[in-house]
Amino acid sequence: MNETRRSERARTAILTATGELIGELPYPKLTIEAIAARAGVGKQTIYRWWPSKGAVVLDALLERDAGSELPDTGDLRADLRPLLRGAVTALTDPVTGGFLRAMAVEIQQDAGLAREYRERLLLPQRATVAARLAGALPAGADPELAVDLLLGPIQMRWSLGLGGLTEAYADAVLEAALTALPPA
Repeated sequence: MNETRRSERARTAILTATGELIGELPYPKLTIEAIAARAGVGKQTIYRWWPSKGAVVLDALLERDAGSELPDTGDLRADLRPLLRGAVTALTDPVTGGFLRAMAVEIQQDAGLAREYRERLLLPQRATVAARLAGALPAGADPELAVDLLLGPIQMRWSLGLGGLTEAYADAVLEAALTALPPA
């Protein structure tokens, strides 16, 4: 058997197992042993490719996140509405929300993983939104601040467990943020 094919098969099995377990177990009960058992590989196979449980979880999260460009139809509200509603859906989904909760825990404890999370997931996502906003903002407006106004309330409500993350809430955040950001 080709070593590359076997390695790719094991990698896929590990990331799939991680995703399944994130949806089934509280994060503290997710272990490298559990991932290895579900994937049908040895722990050493996991540690050969990832330095920690958090690193495996990040790669599994990135496998799920296909990434996408925001449309530019000329209607900023219509273009941003699916983004904010999608954020609410992701955060309230047991699996995707579980991945994100796991990352929130891990990046507080592992500076290297926090850097990887920012560079590989968070900053590219923010750059996509900021790029879409840039042309719609007045000269001198800070696109990063606009991203914070759009996504910050949703992130805060989720991270503090306040509930109420609905499409209606996402729509209200969008309206409030766009009211605060005068058009270009």
